[in-house]
Amino acid sequence: MNKSRKNLIAIVTGASRPKGIGAAICRELANNGMNIFFTHLSRYDQATGYEDADQNFAEDFKRELRNLGVSAASVELDLSDQDAPKRLLNEVAKMPGKLSVLVNNATFCVEVGHEEVTTELFDRHCAVNVRGTCMLTVEFAKQLKKEQSSGRIVNFVSGQDKSPQPGNIAYITTKGAISAFTKSLATELASSHITVNAIDPGPTDSGCMDKETQDFLRPKFPTGRIGTPEDAARLVGFLVSDSARWITGQIIHSDGGFED
Repeated sequence: MNKSRKNLIAIVTGASRPKGIGAAICRELANNGMNIFFTHLSRYDQATGYEDADQNFAEDFKRELRNLGVSAASVELDLSDQDAPKRLLNEVAKMPGKLSVLVNNATFCVEVGHEEVTTELFDRHCAVNVRGTCMLTVEFAKQLKKEQSSGRIVNFVSGQDKSPQPGNIAYITTKGAISAFTKSLATELASSHITVNAIDPGPTDSGCMDKETQDFLRPKFPTGRIGTPEDAARLVGFLVSDSARWITGQIIHSDGGFED
């Protein structure tokens, strides 16, 4: 355990499944000594069809994290709710430690192209991926500034500024908004010693890829393998560390050299 991280609180959104990127991030930061507050929304994972979706995951996962010697708490949260950011931060305030890190991992995705997308579906993507993410980040930053604390914000994007991704128009559009948000907010918060970066992890085997998809994607990786949740988590661990205090406003394509 990294004692320099002890008593710092990291918020990780979208940690609802044992094989997911969110859970891997929580484990990484807990192993680095940070107290963890995570959000979960099992009904979304169950509706999406993830094989490891489990309504009881949050309670089991908190016990797993506490066994690493840190405090852990959670809340079931739908980021499309307008009061979600304030509700979340009010719950986090009950935890021991000092607010320090926000990882925006939660997302909403239904893959449709331009002929199938509807106003309702586009609005749902915007409510979670844009408004929910942005307003939580804004409230988090305001709280850090109020406490005169430095901090780290890490957003997750999907490579939409690297190459076209047809057939997923609403998701890619909203993730593109987060890339722009990341760069601009990083400039606004730099003087407060709050860094803002984004990670594109590339295709990741997080419990949603069947063998056919894996076989199709693997040749596109010069490394010879598909990304894992732990690959993304290690980069988050670095970006929230003191070693990364000079890195801000970056969209990092940590995708093993993936070429579509």
